[in-house]
Amino acid sequence: MARKILIIDDYDDLASALRDEFTQLGHEVVVTQTRTEAVKLAEGRDFDMVITDLDGRHHVAEPGNNGEGDPECLPKPLKKSRSNVKAFKICLKHFRRDDFKEEELIGLVKTTLNYKSKHIDRGPEMKNRREKIDFEVPSVIALMDDILEYLMKRVEKLGIIKPERSNLFVALDEAFVNAVKHGNKFDTSKLVRISVEISPKKASFTIEDEGEGFNVAEIPDPRDPENLFKTSGRGVMFIYNIMDEVKYNERGNRLTMVKKTEKGD
Repeated sequence: MARKILIIDDYDDLASALRDEFTQLGHEVVVTQTRTEAVKLAEGRDFDMVITDLDGRHHVAEPGNNGEGDPECLPKPLKKSRSNVKAFKICLKHFRRDDFKEEELIGLVKTTLNYKSKHIDRGPEMKNRREKIDFEVPSVIALMDDILEYLMKRVEKLGIIKPERSNLFVALDEAFVNAVKHGNKFDTSKLVRISVEISPKKASFTIEDEGEGFNVAEIPDPRDPENLFKTSGRGVMFIYNIMDEVKYNERGNRLTMVKKTEKGD
């Protein structure tokens, strides 16, 4: 099935390669360099996939514009104080379900992340670089694998962790699987929203599902030795033990985790 894909890329690091790749697969691809133009293109038109790759300097809000009322899937404009943030987003909120095929969905995301990885660090790295990475994707476990692999590469590249001695992969994997399996119960019509902010000092991960949530107070205290070998809540205990900060919202369907930069030996 032909999909409608919108790519917003200010430096054309990603757009041309993806346009050629996706067009050859029979998809309709629209490319623009600015968020303002993307708003016009997206009004009244549901793209199956929206890919955003913007430098913070081209993503700062204009006076009086906070992004409210803009079409869904477009990233919110940044405050001027955050102009050093590189913003990357994949949104599949409107991915049509009339001919839903997991392998097609996985292929679109994998291709995008592979191309993004090739272009992301070309040239001198930005001093004090900060990245904002967002995903809005259907509840497909295999998608989480590709997204997790990409995020692990980013936190390693930006110096947050040393992979050979970090259990960050375990914590993120637990959070992603919980969102798909326990939160959305594998319902592909429900989304998982992943928002990540990486700075030289820390990485913050927020995972939100569209499930009913749960009572966070009922989670066994991971600091209590009596709970060490309990199977119920074991994944949550891993997350608490690995992350530096862990917080659930009141409903219990949004989890925010912080991993601070690991000190060198």
